[in-house]
Amino acid sequence: MNDKLPAGLDLLWERLHRPAPEPRTGLSLGRIAGAAVDLADAGGLEAVSMARVAERLGFTTMSLYRHVKSKNELLLLMLDSVAAVPAELDGPCEGWRPGLERWCRAQWEMLRAHTWIVHLPVTGPPVTPNQLAWTDRALAVLRGTGLSESDKAGVVLLVANYMLTTARLTVDLGQAASGESIAAYSTLLGSLADERRFPALRQAVDAGAFDYPAGVPEEERHFDYGFGLDRILDGVEVLIRSRLDGAG
Repeated sequence: MNDKLPAGLDLLWERLHRPAPEPRTGLSLGRIAGAAVDLADAGGLEAVSMARVAERLGFTTMSLYRHVKSKNELLLLMLDSVAAVPAELDGPCEGWRPGLERWCRAQWEMLRAHTWIVHLPVTGPPVTPNQLAWTDRALAVLRGTGLSESDKAGVVLLVANYMLTTARLTVDLGQAASGESIAAYSTLLGSLADERRFPALRQAVDAGAFDYPAGVPEEERHFDYGFGLDRILDGVEVLIRSRLDGAG
């Protein structure tokens, strides 16, 4: 194990990287993580505490501390437990752009399944085995693009931050991000956007810029990350082209 890891993280990483067999009874990292994730999925991060996790498992809080040293360690354990890279990301993909789009879809599904992830305190870059596996898969997609390793890392960081920020906005908006609410907002804009005071806004409203595209089913009307991701990937495409032209 790397002796440069912060105190405590080295032991946690070792246990996550080489998990011990699950005992038939008693506490284990897997059971602790599972109980904590269940609490967070049902009630958000505020529902998670060492005492509540211990109670859910039928043990004392002190028993839990023999396996998990702190609340921060518990949060890392929770994140790693739900962040297993789906097998589909290991399959072949034609080109870097479809590869990153597939990576983002998988990220989105994970973030929407466990919405508490977006409210985890950010204490540094990815550090758990599964977090690093996501980074590895995204970097692998960019292999052969002509980008430097630094460029690749920058692209992955940009895309990952965009996905996390968009998911956080969706969670924070809650019902306001639903198809029904956005449709109501579009109607409200139509009544507020006076042509003389807000001519550009009026033109956009009249053109349906704030409406869902025609033919989109109601159940599919939700806050979407697609437009922003497409613009980011357009920029990455320009960067790749410039690097290839410079090397030619």
